[in-house]
Amino acid sequence: MACGEGSEPRPASTKESVAIVVRNSKGEFLAVKRADDDDSLPCVWGLPAASLRGAETAEQAVIRIGRQKLGIDLEISDLVGEDSEDRGQHCLHLAEYAVHVIRGEPSVPQPDQSVSQYTALQYTLDPGLLSEAARRGSLCCRIFLRSQGAGFTRQSG
Repeated sequence: MACGEGSEPRPASTKESVAIVVRNSKGEFLAVKRADDDDSLPCVWGLPAASLRGAETAEQAVIRIGRQKLGIDLEISDLVGEDSEDRGQHCLHLAEYAVHVIRGEPSVPQPDQSVSQYTALQYTLDPGLLSEAARRGSLCCRIFLRSQGAGFTRQSG
């Protein structure tokens, strides 16, 4: 449910996050696999993402994802979409951006352990790879799947 919809009051705080869609020259998008000890979505394929820190802008967070999680330099090319969801203690607002790699080749994991690291990556044309994460609550995967005209069924619970 979107934040503030229905009879429930809107959560007191909002957590701002970003996700990125990296495409290669074949038009395939980059999917990353979360670690098995990930707090929210262990062992699932998704998109690179991060929560904003302090006064960090969305663009700064995108650059940080590239450098700290993928070992590349990025620039934003377009907004894919955005959405919000009530996560109980906070409202999650996520903006998803299409990006261009301006330097480097993505690789995981990176040495920076101050951020969550991914265990694998792959380029694919199959948006279905993200369906499990979308069903399990990944807002960035749901935004991406909607942008591709692909559906999913959310897990209850």
